[in-house]
Amino acid sequence: MVQPEFEFLSNHILKRVQLTEEELNFMLSKFKLTKIKKRQFIVQPGFTAKYRNYVCSGAFRAYVVIDNGEDHTIQFAIEDWWITDYNSFFNDQPATMFVVALEDSVILQLSRENEDLLKQANHKYETFFRISAERAQAFHFRQLITNLTQPAEFRYENFLDKYSQIANRVPQYALASYLGMTTEYLSKLRNKRTSKQ
Repeated sequence: MVQPEFEFLSNHILKRVQLTEEELNFMLSKFKLTKIKKRQFIVQPGFTAKYRNYVCSGAFRAYVVIDNGEDHTIQFAIEDWWITDYNSFFNDQPATMFVVALEDSVILQLSRENEDLLKQANHKYETFFRISAERAQAFHFRQLITNLTQPAEFRYENFLDKYSQIANRVPQYALASYLGMTTEYLSKLRNKRTSKQ
């Protein structure tokens, strides 16, 4: 019987590319199941990110720390999302981000070697990774442009509309830094929103 975690990933893959059962099983065989405890790091600066990580259950935060000690959230990931330090993973360079579990989590990890092997084995696998990369890049560009061009209240409301399931699971300071505002200001926006309801 297929483990439920691999079932989640199977559904994720098959929404993007058509694979035979044999092709799907071969792809899945290249992932390893890993359990992660809350507050455990899966990527740290100075060490190369060895895996791209598919989240089966749990939540993660990727962030950078700047010289004055402030940290800035780059990405969240919950079920059915991917996370790693992609620059480190693809270029075999030391990571510049931390990726930490916000909850006890279960992930499926794919090494760079196994990803390359899949891409060489079948163009369908390559298509899957290309589609994933294109979607991720489009998402990050949208987020960057929103943070640079939209007022704070719009950024907060927009995030709640699209990702309410994340907003309730991540610490307020992490959400504030992701949205490019102080925790105090986010708290004001939350209170304002609550008083309207």
